[in-house]
Order: sequence, then C-alpha cells, then structure tokens
Amino acid sequence: MKIKLYSDGAKFEEMVEDYKKGHDGFTTNPSLMKKGGVTDYMAFAKKVLEEIPDRPVSFEVFSDDFDQMEEEARAISALGDNVFVKIPVTNTKGESSLPLIKKLSAEGFKLNITAIFTLDQVKDVVDVLSEEGESIVSVFAGRVADTGVDPMPLMKEAAEICHQKKNVYLLWASTREAFNIKQAESISCDIITVPPSILKKLDLFGKDLNEYSLETVQGFLKDAKSSGLSIL
Repeated sequence: MKIKLYSDGAKFEEMVEDYKKGHDGFTTNPSLMKKGGVTDYMAFAKKVLEEIPDRPVSFEVFSDDFDQMEEEARAISALGDNVFVKIPVTNTKGESSLPLIKKLSAEGFKLNITAIFTLDQVKDVVDVLSEEGESIVSVFAGRVADTGVDPMPLMKEAAEICHQKKNVYLLWASTREAFNIKQAESISCDIITVPPSILKKLDLFGKDLNEYSLETVQGFLKDAKSSGLSIL
C-alpha cells in the first residue's frame, strides 16, 4: 500500500509491538492516554520515544489556554526530532488555534492539527501552514461518517487542498473498519491512523470469502458448545 499506516493508541506494549511490525508512525491523544492508564505524561512520552526513536510519533497538548498550549507544544517538541505536536483546531470555547499554529509552523515545528471536521477548517489550517516544516492535517472521517454523512467527498477535496503545499500531509482519523484503509488510499490520503485492533485485521486482506464463511460457522458452533445453552 502507498498510504502510510499509523498505530493509534497509548498502550505502551501495543505501540512497541506495532513498531516491531513495521508500522509507519504513531498517534496518541488525551482520551487514549486516559484509556491506556497513563499517569505521568512526560515519563510515558520519553519511554515511548526510547523504543520508537525513528518514526513519527504525535503527542497532543492538554491545555485549553493558548499561552499554556504553546509552552506545552515547545516541551513536547523538545522530546525528539521524530515528535509531532498535536494541536486541536480550536479550544473548547470555539476559539481558533490558527494564530498559534501559524506561529509554531513558521518556526519549523512538526505539527499535527487535529479534530478537523470541515473543509473550511482544512482550508484555514493549510493556509497558515509553512512549507518549511512537516505538518499533518487530521480530518476525523470516521466521526463524520458517524453523523450519517459520507466522508469520501470531503476527504477527496481535503487531499487536493493539502497537496497544494509541500510537506503538508492529509491524515484519515477515527478509523472504524479495515476497509477505511482502502478508502483512504483511493482518494490519495497520505496517512491513516488505525487502532491496533483494526491493524490486526490487515492479515484478512485477500482472504478467500468462502473459507472465511466456513470459519465463521465453525466459530459459532464452538461458542454454542462452550456456552452451556440449549434450545431443546
């Protein structure tokens, strides 16, 4: 596949496992860190980077205040050359992060702009990004689909916008199923970030469907026998 596969999570053992499997990069966020049981942000980040020193790793700022967000961004970026700083497109008050994004990008920071849902947001973000440093534009295609909207037209146009500038990469975020990888690749997304549970399904690509059908029935029978349930 041409598209780059990033593992999305904050469980240290899974990240190391996916690194050994050769996945192209890694993304985290506050919700994943909470779910993963992280208790010390910087200690966790440093531990991850000791094991993953040569592939992109995105760590997100926590603050809702832009001045403190900038301080956090500088602290995160200083952890390693392969670190991308994730900055949400707005804070919780709906105030735009664009001034901070523009400032950090102009200084050469590697950025991952996150929580993007609309083409207007894509256009605004790409407009302020410098071509000197690498930047990732993370569009939450999966959450868009959750609203009953087909994300494909949005992502296709987002790719065209991002590719108007060098060193700006479109990322398909909030992956829901393995087929999203094929969809993202078909409309020229550069990256897709995928939970480890879905990455494991890559082994199914190209599997014979008749064989898969039989294995599914066999699984039902195995579970039926072990359940202790009966009909008659």
